[in-house]
Amino acid sequence: MTVFVGLSGGVDSAVSAALLKEQGHDVVGAFIKIWQPEFIECAWREDRLDAMRVAARLGIPFREIDLSEEYKREVADGMIADYARGLTPNPDVLCNSSIKFGHFLKWALAEGAEKIATGHYARIRHNDIVSRYGLLRGRDAAKDQSYFLWQIGQAELSRALFPIGDLTKREVRALAKKFRLPNADKPDSQGLCFAGDMAMEDFLARFIPLAPGPVADMQGRVIGEHRGAALYTVGERHGFSVRSAPRESAHYVVSVDLKRNTVVVSKDRADAERKKVFLEHAHWIGGAPTLPLTASVQARYRETPVPATIRKEGGRIAAYAETPRLFAPGQSLVIYAGEECLGGGTIAASSQ
Repeated sequence: MTVFVGLSGGVDSAVSAALLKEQGHDVVGAFIKIWQPEFIECAWREDRLDAMRVAARLGIPFREIDLSEEYKREVADGMIADYARGLTPNPDVLCNSSIKFGHFLKWALAEGAEKIATGHYARIRHNDIVSRYGLLRGRDAAKDQSYFLWQIGQAELSRALFPIGDLTKREVRALAKKFRLPNADKPDSQGLCFAGDMAMEDFLARFIPLAPGPVADMQGRVIGEHRGAALYTVGERHGFSVRSAPRESAHYVVSVDLKRNTVVVSKDRADAERKKVFLEHAHWIGGAPTLPLTASVQARYRETPVPATIRKEGGRIAAYAETPRLFAPGQSLVIYAGEECLGGGTIAASSQ
């Protein structure tokens, strides 16, 4: 097949391209340029150079596509707007659905690709009986990235390959050395790719008015100060001060009120936890299942999933976790049946 591999400059996508070439496919390396604000040093240029070096080492054609405008409009602007509304968005989820498996996939197919491949730690399985694709967790539990892919569907999975989904990170590094890839020892990227090394507080301050405000306890008494209510998410324990609190005494964010610029905290983690949340923008990878559904849910990347029941309630989809968890409005709640990702939704601001 002709496969366009999204070469990010990192080792995972590089090994993916090497494996596909070894299997006999016609591989094209493609670098996706995304938006990066003017006030941040341009890290994408070094990543692009690394991607070019990988393509040269493998002897495959190198292409690039500029999706900076699309990324700014559909990922970054949406993330900033969500923070301004007191939500905790996940830009990586939006990037996968809108950019990699949206604009990039469409462009690659128009340029002659039969499939695209990425360096995600996830797996795809086709059920011949029902003619349906399933998205499975990557074999390396510590690197599994199916959480970030819950918004893609059958059309995207039918055109996608995840060559390293059955490998561990250690095995990927070993293969990178075997293939003598120039980025074999390159560290994994950390944080938001478009924010570079800038702290989230400093990044958001460029777009959202942030002002110090009161930290209150559950009784409404002011006990400290925060740096800007939009910076905090439910369950957070850092970044704000609490007067007269011993250093070892943790306080958990229970709620955020942007209109009053107030953050409410509690010493008791249970005050920040919930069992029930409503989901917005629900998406099912293999089609909507019959509800109620017994499954497991995951609200954060690398979080241990918990058993839950998904049901309809008053025309909305609700998730009831078996044990209380930290659920922050705007986060992705991803639903699993064993190792298969069924889909998910974004956690609504209200549980009522």
